[in-house]
Amino acid sequence: MQLIYNKYYYNPLPKEVYIDVSKVEGHGIFAKEVIDADTELAETHIKVPLFSNFIRTPLGGYLNDAPKGTESNCCLELTFNWDGYEIFKLVTTKTIEKNEELLLDYKKWKGNKNGKHKS
Repeated sequence: MQLIYNKYYYNPLPKEVYIDVSKVEGHGIFAKEVIDADTELAETHIKVPLFSNFIRTPLGGYLNDAPKGTESNCCLELTFNWDGYEIFKLVTTKTIEKNEELLLDYKKWKGNKNGKHKS
């Protein structure tokens, strides 16, 4: 059996980003090219009622928290909410330069009741 390419197959990372060693912690998500502000990249976190925490996609798993004193350049937006299931996507809040790390302020995001965080 031969696999045939289908543009709807799952892709673990959006084409605009790559994983590399981070100065913040371990590995992180970096821009392959300039990414405009308000660009929707992909899903990062999934809340399933069976689990007490979030399931992270590969993009969410390598997304680092902005260090204290550093401004985040991304936010998470709730894209799906049904019967306790929630799916969040990563959205840039400012223009991100080529090879710049994408950073999220997890403290602001987790404290926001509507599941939407803007830097």
